[in-house]
Amino acid sequence: MLRFFVSIFLAWLLYKLVFDLIIPGYRVTKQVRRQMSDMQDHMRQQYERQNGGQPGTQPPPPQPKKADKGDYIDFEEIK
Repeated sequence: MLRFFVSIFLAWLLYKLVFDLIIPGYRVTKQVRRQMSDMQDHMRQQYERQNGGQPGTQPPPPQPKKADKGDYIDFEEIK
């Protein structure tokens, strides 16, 4: 009789493990992966819209500002 109750208890534990931990964990993982994929697609589309539909091209680097010649003092070597 005790063996029967232990078997029932172990079956119940296995049931709880599968249906309360493993299956919900699988569903959450699947949902998170789908949301990450959707977010990446959204960001890629937004990037392509901003860059005129040319994915992978880098915007031109900003031109360095030239120093104002009026503030420049020539260096003179003193001997």
